[in-house]
Amino acid sequence: MARRTVTFTPGDSTRRERRDQRRQLASLARAEQPARSSRRERSLPEPAVPGPFGPGLVEGGYWNLAKPVLPPHQATSQHLAGIYPFVADAGLGHRGPIIGVDLNADALWHFSPWEAYVDTSDRGTFSTNILALGAYRSGKSGVVKILTTRSIAFGHQVVVPSDPKGEWVAVADAIPGGTVIRLGGGTGARLNPLDRGPRRLGSTDEAHEQMVKQRRIGTLIAIVEMTLGGRMSAVEHAAIHDALDRAITATNDEPTLRQVYEELGRPPVETDHERRVAEGAVQPRFVLRRFVDGDLSGLFEDASTVEFDQDAPIVVTDTSELFARGELAAQLTQVCSTAWIQAVISDRAAKRTRYVVREEGWRDMTSLTSLQMFQQWLKLSRHYGISNIVILHKMGDLDAVGDEQSMERALAYSIVGDIENKFIFRVNHQEQTHLRERLNLPAPHVEMARQLRKGEFLAYIGQYSYLVDCFATSTAWEYELFKTDDAVTAADRDDPHLHLLEPDDLETLWPQPTPTAVETDAAVDGWLATVEKEMS
Repeated sequence: MARRTVTFTPGDSTRRERRDQRRQLASLARAEQPARSSRRERSLPEPAVPGPFGPGLVEGGYWNLAKPVLPPHQATSQHLAGIYPFVADAGLGHRGPIIGVDLNADALWHFSPWEAYVDTSDRGTFSTNILALGAYRSGKSGVVKILTTRSIAFGHQVVVPSDPKGEWVAVADAIPGGTVIRLGGGTGARLNPLDRGPRRLGSTDEAHEQMVKQRRIGTLIAIVEMTLGGRMSAVEHAAIHDALDRAITATNDEPTLRQVYEELGRPPVETDHERRVAEGAVQPRFVLRRFVDGDLSGLFEDASTVEFDQDAPIVVTDTSELFARGELAAQLTQVCSTAWIQAVISDRAAKRTRYVVREEGWRDMTSLTSLQMFQQWLKLSRHYGISNIVILHKMGDLDAVGDEQSMERALAYSIVGDIENKFIFRVNHQEQTHLRERLNLPAPHVEMARQLRKGEFLAYIGQYSYLVDCFATSTAWEYELFKTDDAVTAADRDDPHLHLLEPDDLETLWPQPTPTAVETDAAVDGWLATVEKEMS
């Protein structure tokens, strides 16, 4: 607050007296002012601008005509998360293997579907299944391999029912105790999709028999409907049921596709009902003939020649030799190998937790029966301690399931959408509509999915989402083992350095042949010689 001085001057004072009084008040005011100090004594910086607004105005002083305005600190949310801890996400904790780095929290990201399932907090999830969706070269396969192989140290096992590309074979060979079952290519290995499988502890005889029969019937119907491209009639269903029952009786409860094929060819025809059933056995028998005498013979028609190693950390069924026989053969192979694997591992009493990696997952959903079996298997995954990893390149892959507006396609989209844990990798711009409508992803997340780098993915675990960089924690051993594009090499690049060639180098690169006697006339000297002769 400024200090003011009020003076009272007598009215009869002379001009000299009033002037002396003003001088006296001015001297008193100057005496009360603090002594001047230099800028060095006040620890102030030297004025940067000399002149009328600098020290020239008042000796030793400095004028600032405006108050200083400091701009507020500006930074991205990613950098602010490192300054203010409450901005960073808490993550899923440290239970489970390290999968990558949480880019939003700048911390290691741990994940285990079984740990997330038993988590009772709001970070938990209600399913152990995982959907991996992304375009080619987005890092899906590498991330799934990192998740599964690092989980082996936590007591989990890995099963690949069908490896169409053969890329999991190298992984199984590199892990001590890993098992590879090779089909085709002259190996002689066979899998019986109608195997009974191990007896489940705690189940009654009636319940166990009913479960085994339903699985066998479902496998046969899925094979027939997938080949015929439509639903079977009631008569064809009855024919398959009767043939399977006769095959079970004839083989002492060890039926095979060959035995069912033979029973379909010799049905009883004593009554009208049996004759009608015999007519319905024609189409299914033609389908099974492909396994007995066709291009898939020697693989699934007889008893199994290999056993599933229950203690192996990873078991891979290599079907890469069979996928060159056509798309239908690939689908039938995947159905049969998956049915055999499911019959072996569906034992809750074993107290084992396994990853079941379904490469090209859409091939398991090509008919209504296979869709229903797949849906039932996903629902029972928690019951058996299994985490199904369904790998898709794009949601458009499901458009190959059934016709447009059909029940099969609607069920396929419903099954994929119901998988609660999702890993969304980089996608193409054509997938934006599918991600928003089919998977109900927010628009900012859809735009982010288009810009993800290789190995980065959006993880949806329960009610929360995370942005994870998996390859940030991968080792050189993992990178060399898990890469799937090693056959693709970069094209030759232009050398930025300019190399000048000497004349002798040009002669070496483009040698001139020595002209023969016949060619001498066609040379330049021959032309000159001819001209000289004519002139002479």
